[in-house]
Amino acid sequence: MPLNTVVEAKASDFELVFEKFKEDNSGIKLLLFLADKDPSTDLSWCPDCNVAEPVIYKKLSASASDVAILKAFVGDRPTWRNPSHPWRVDPRFKLRGVPTLIRWENDTITGRLEDDEAHIGSKIDALLAGN
Repeated sequence: MPLNTVVEAKASDFELVFEKFKEDNSGIKLLLFLADKDPSTDLSWCPDCNVAEPVIYKKLSASASDVAILKAFVGDRPTWRNPSHPWRVDPRFKLRGVPTLIRWENDTITGRLEDDEAHIGSKIDALLAGN
């Protein structure tokens, strides 16, 4: 199965999880920044996340490459809307919206899909291909 590693993190434990994730040598590494989900519905407060997430997983599962994904949850709506949210100001990520799908190679971003394109299958395919 190509999607062989899925790990999750919140802002509070992200650095520890991210360091371990980077050490994993299992093919393509992706970071998926998402809004938190309501445990009672398993749906995100972010409509774009609810649309993009199943498309992303379908594409990753169909990939011929081994893929590892770190799902990073940005928090509830007020937490995410704060301009000083850790991932908005982090020079590595500079998040502007969720969902954001990032390809991570050699300790840097080599491709990214922002919230307005993270649900487009052909763009996900291109990101996986390294284009």
